[in-house]
Amino acid sequence: MTQSYQKLEAIEVAFDDENLVANAGLLLVSTLASKLGLADVIADKVDLTGRVGGANPASKSLTLIHAMVAGASHIDHVDMLRAGASSKVLPFHVVAPSTLGTYLRSFTFGHVRQLDEVIEEELAKAWSLGMAPGDDPLVIDIDSTICEVSGYHKQGAAYGYTKKLGYHPILAVRSDTGEVLHCRMRKGSANTQRGTKRFVQELIPRCRRAGANGKITIRFDSGYQSEATLKELERLGISYTMAVHANAKGIRSLVEAIDSDSWTPIDYTENGEAQVAETTYKGRRLIIRRTRLIGDQAELFPNWRYFGFVTDLEGPAIEVDQFHRNRARIELSIKDLKEGAGLEHVPSGKFHANGAWLAHAVIAHNLIRQASYLGEITPAESMVIARSFRRNFISLVGRLVNRSGKITLRTPARWPWAEAFMRALITLRALEPVPI
Repeated sequence: MTQSYQKLEAIEVAFDDENLVANAGLLLVSTLASKLGLADVIADKVDLTGRVGGANPASKSLTLIHAMVAGASHIDHVDMLRAGASSKVLPFHVVAPSTLGTYLRSFTFGHVRQLDEVIEEELAKAWSLGMAPGDDPLVIDIDSTICEVSGYHKQGAAYGYTKKLGYHPILAVRSDTGEVLHCRMRKGSANTQRGTKRFVQELIPRCRRAGANGKITIRFDSGYQSEATLKELERLGISYTMAVHANAKGIRSLVEAIDSDSWTPIDYTENGEAQVAETTYKGRRLIIRRTRLIGDQAELFPNWRYFGFVTDLEGPAIEVDQFHRNRARIELSIKDLKEGAGLEHVPSGKFHANGAWLAHAVIAHNLIRQASYLGEITPAESMVIARSFRRNFISLVGRLVNRSGKITLRTPARWPWAEAFMRALITLRALEPVPI
């Protein structure tokens, strides 16, 4: 069959189809949100009575959350949910961007804490559907990031250690699923470990209430090195690996005292070598890893570089070192939050409005992962990548067609991920609604 190709200049464009649905794949996430009763959770937990713009928080929060699932990084991006028939695949009233701006500015610190309760309740409900760690070990990674902003009218934004103007939120991420278990917006001038002890005190009971009954281990980088935090973890019975500043005077002397025969080689990059040893620091197990270049470029950096962490974990030092290095997985979740998503841009000049924005971004982030796991799109041993999920399953164009009273969402033929999409939709629709 001979194909005929039109000249691009001959194609006319018209934005006039009222039945087209942008981001038709939101049907997956909205189905899960409905099963979790997320609208009822928000209505129950968030009370903005007397605040300008505080009415009907469920519709406003769900609008923002679903827009973020579709990749919204600015308030104005919410308008994509109002295009064509897009709102008809969403089980709530889609509000305008200007309404959302007023809504976010109505939040105080106490109201942001109400959103914290929404995050916890949403997690508990999703976990009750089969995602809870139960008696299995739960590994949590804690880290922070810089959300860079422009302009000098952002309340709380400041120059931190990166010399960039922005905010410095702290996040706790479940290692195997990438779900954010807890978050807190912080001023840009906050040092890395500020508020960590209190953050942990809130995090652990939240995980227990949500369904984590087994051993909990938290991994930190050296920015969180704190005796107070370590003592709190030990009081709570929580295991840990906490990186230390290996070149600090007290630790460096311990490293230098390690016998040369005590270093054990480990697998490393092709042009480098690494060795692991251990000693004791302030009564705690201290594991040290040292690395250096080998081969043609060895003369550029001939000396060893040292990295260390304290831990209460047992087992061979090599295995514990590999376990600690796996904390790098948290960077995938942070990247997903920032790359074309909610934390790519922090929109408001009001600090607490941005705290509310962060909480909504976390819920959107978690819904993506939960829809992927519960919908059996992603195997349990694999990490969900939000960008891929959006491309394959959310950013679909569709058309709502009504034939004899039966409404059908028609999507492109030969879509590469159609089978996985339909399997996920059937699976999510079969879930029992979780009572509030």
